[in-house]
Amino acid sequence: MRILGVDYGDRHVGLAVSDRLQLAARPLGTYLLRAREEDNRAYFRELVRAEEVGRIVVGLPLRLDGTAGRRAETTRAFAAWLREAVGLEVAFWDERLTTQQATAIMREQKVKVKDRRSVVNQISAVLILQSYLESRRPDEDPSSGD
Repeated sequence: MRILGVDYGDRHVGLAVSDRLQLAARPLGTYLLRAREEDNRAYFRELVRAEEVGRIVVGLPLRLDGTAGRRAETTRAFAAWLREAVGLEVAFWDERLTTQQATAIMREQKVKVKDRRSVVNQISAVLILQSYLESRRPDEDPSSGD
C-alpha cells in the first residue's frame, strides 16, 4: 500500500506518493482543480487506483502559533470531500513552513522563477509526505552500532 501526500491550494493541488515500503516520497505533479466536481472526483479516483493508494495525508496549514485559521478550514473541507470521493482515510499533517522550504529547495536547484509556481505545490507535497513517513518509523537506537 502506498500513501498519497497532498498539498491543497485553491486551484493547484500538489501530489506526492510513497513507495510500497512507505520509506520515501516522490513527486507526482500538480493537479489543477477543474470547475466540474465530477472531473475532480474522476481524477482522484483514478490516481488512487493507478498508484495503489491506501491512505491519504493532507498538509494542514496551521498558523505559526499552532492554531487553525480560515485556510485550515478550507483544507479540512477539501479533505472531507476527498475522503468521500475516493473512500479512503485522510490524515492531516502539520505543513507549517513547507512552502518556504520548497522555495528554498527551488532556489538551491536554480529553478527559474517562472517555473517555480508550477512545482512549489508538488515539492511541498513531498515534504509533507516525507515528514509523515519519517514520523511513523520506529525510533532507532544510535548506540546499537548498526
